[in-house]
Amino acid sequence: MAVGVEGLKILITGGAVGIGAGTARLAASRGACVTVSDVNDEAGEALVEEIRAADGKAIYCHADVTDDKAVSDLMFRAADAFGGIDVLHNNAGIHESMLTKELTLETMTRDIFERVMNTNVTGVWLCAKYALPYLRESRSASIINAGSTSSISGYPQCQAYGASKGAVMQLTKMLAVDLAPDGIRVNCYCPGSIHTQIVDKFLEAAPDPELMLNTMTLTHLIPRMGKPVDVAEIVCFLASPESSFVNGAVWTIDGGSLAWRGTNDMLGMEA
Repeated sequence: MAVGVEGLKILITGGAVGIGAGTARLAASRGACVTVSDVNDEAGEALVEEIRAADGKAIYCHADVTDDKAVSDLMFRAADAFGGIDVLHNNAGIHESMLTKELTLETMTRDIFERVMNTNVTGVWLCAKYALPYLRESRSASIINAGSTSSISGYPQCQAYGASKGAVMQLTKMLAVDLAPDGIRVNCYCPGSIHTQIVDKFLEAAPDPELMLNTMTLTHLIPRMGKPVDVAEIVCFLASPESSFVNGAVWTIDGGSLAWRGTNDMLGMEA
């Protein structure tokens, strides 16, 4: 039986494409009221139209998660549309390869590093800050943050992104402690190689995209790249009453890549 998100008011940042869009579709199909937020207006509005066409409840709000006023306005609009906010899904994020091809310590500029950190870390903090008054009014309040396997393990050409996602993982634990008296759960999920726009940009920036793709799936005990819906199922679980005893947790969704130090060809498996 599908986990219960029916009636929950869920706000998803970075919700227009990839994992965010996958979560919006799944949550709406199960009866949640979904606010999709992004800076990609065309994709966000198209997604909301798709959800509504399938009899789902959704609105789209343009918002830059690094801007205080934009985030404050976003929370007001989401709460005003559906009568509150139960779940904040902090999914908005960027990888340095989306901004530049100069990805080494020598060549990357400070501006690029700071843009990634500002979006991926400060954006999470700001959204939690401005969502807090609304979450305090909810009986099913939770914050779900997007980490990464790079929160935990090292990867090439991933300095800014990896540092930012490590910070998100730790911020999750700090917020779980600080918000526990308010009855607000805070959890983090760490996806591995999921076929999204960020991964496509990362592959395009690699010196040998085919080799990088093979490398990304070579450590998977499940020999394929993940899909956004694989992550969306976990997000819906963490949003639901079924996860009421889960708090301050870090969930890996990585095909088993962090479970060992080998490659699947050692097991006679092929992606």
